[in-house]
This record gives sequence, C-alpha cells and structure tokens, in this order.
Amino acid sequence: MLAAQLMTDHTPVWFISGCSSGFGRELVRVVLGHGHRVVATARNIAALSEFSANANALIAALDVTDPAQIAQVVAQATAHFGSIDVLVNNAGYLYFSAIETGDEEDIRAIFETNFFGALNLCKAVLPGMRERRRGHIVNVSSTGGQVSFPGVGYYTATKFALEGLSEALSQECASFGVKVLIVEPGTFRTEWAGSSFKEGPDFPADYLASVGARLQRIKSLDGSKSPGDPVRGSEAIFAAVMADVPPLRLVLGKGGYDMLHDKANSMISELESWRDLSLSADFPAGQPL
Repeated sequence: MLAAQLMTDHTPVWFISGCSSGFGRELVRVVLGHGHRVVATARNIAALSEFSANANALIAALDVTDPAQIAQVVAQATAHFGSIDVLVNNAGYLYFSAIETGDEEDIRAIFETNFFGALNLCKAVLPGMRERRRGHIVNVSSTGGQVSFPGVGYYTATKFALEGLSEALSQECASFGVKVLIVEPGTFRTEWAGSSFKEGPDFPADYLASVGARLQRIKSLDGSKSPGDPVRGSEAIFAAVMADVPPLRLVLGKGGYDMLHDKANSMISELESWRDLSLSADFPAGQPL
C-alpha cells in the first residue's frame, strides 16, 4: 500500500509537469499543504516563483518534448530528494481543428506534448520506482479520453492513446507495487480554452454545422464560470493517490461524471443491440477448429 509505505518510510516526493497554471499549480499547492515534497516543473520557471522559497519544493525548467531534459531533471530531482514517489503527467494543451484540415506539424506537436511527453516521463521514473517496489504514476487525461466531439479529434486522440497506455502500464507494474491513476476532468476553471488552446486552419463550410458549432461553443464559454474547481479537483487527486486501494480512473466534476456515465450506458446499449451479429462472427458451436 503506497500511502502506508510512504508515510512510514519518508515524506513523499511528487514530480509534477505543467505547473505554470491550472491543475499543475493548484496540485503543487495542495501537495505542499499536506507536508509532502514537490518537484514543480514548467517550461517557464518564472511562473513558479511563489514556490521558490519553500524548502519542500524544487523548481525546475522542463519542456516535456525534450527527452534529454526529462532525463536531466529526473536525475536532478532524484539527487535532491532521494526518490520520486509520485509522478503527475499534467502538461498538455488543446488543439482545435477539423480532421480533414488539421496541420500535420501541429498534429505531431500535440502528440509530442500530450502523449510522448507523458510516456517519456513514465519511462524515466519507472526504473527507480521498480527498484523501490513502490510508486504512483498519475496521467492527467480528460473526459475527452473516452468521449470525442467535432473539432477536438486530434486532442482526444492523444488522450485516448494515453488512457490505453495507462491501462496496460497499470497491469505491467502491479506485481512490483507501482500503481497508475488516470484522471479525467470535466470542465474546470483552468486555461483549457485560453492559453492552453490552439486553433488550427480554416475549414470548409460543409463543417460549419459540426466543427464550426463546436468552435463557437468553446469561444462563448467563460472559463471563470466553469463548474469545476481546480483546488477541489487537486484535493481529490491527492486523496485518490493516498488511498489504500486507489482507483484506476478518477473522473472529476459532475459534468464529467454524467458524460462518462451516459457514454458507458450508450456503449452497453449498442453492444446488446448488435449482440447477435457480433456473435455470428465465431465458428458455430461444436465445429472442429
């Protein structure tokens, strides 16, 4: 049990990416507030100045698309605190584009951050966690890790990929005490539609009813009025990590909960509706193989 082991052995050390705003910043505050230690990282460390005087915080510049820098900062964090007990892959952004018109360079760039950045951080901390036979990897996905919409197909593709990776990783690491948590926030008061939002090329008029409508909806949203509270969300992440039996997935916010609940019911309904055709693809029962 990670929580019991960490509290008995030493003060837990968290390594968090994307701490300049939103969930990353609030999670640093929550973790420090609970007396734990934190490696707070961001591309621009000036945004982390509020933590610089805290003896329990190590501030480091990190671009998660740079594997060499990942290795350097993980080594620095391990040398400073002795271990990394909890990795939080939080760095990411939203790229909005119709599938047909998406710019290839932009598509590859969002995968480099949202997927490969998380993957490379996982690979960097796993040897130490495996050696110590404990640890927790938290991959911040989204409700978009299970549900997609017009205009955000490339963003949700990165999150679907991250969730598939995380499911496999949780099974690979279970035997040596490393746990995996997939966090799926709904709409929160963060910069997801602001500084963390990148808009792709113009799209044909045929997409106005789908992609265009979704874009207008996003632009009309006032992020300051979103129902999700990043502070409460961060406390929920902390509680899940420290639980004796943590979940594989943690949905955050009522909107996200309702959306994924409806998706699950829809999938079950469709599965049952097409059951006979699905089963007809097997060899008849009793036929020799």
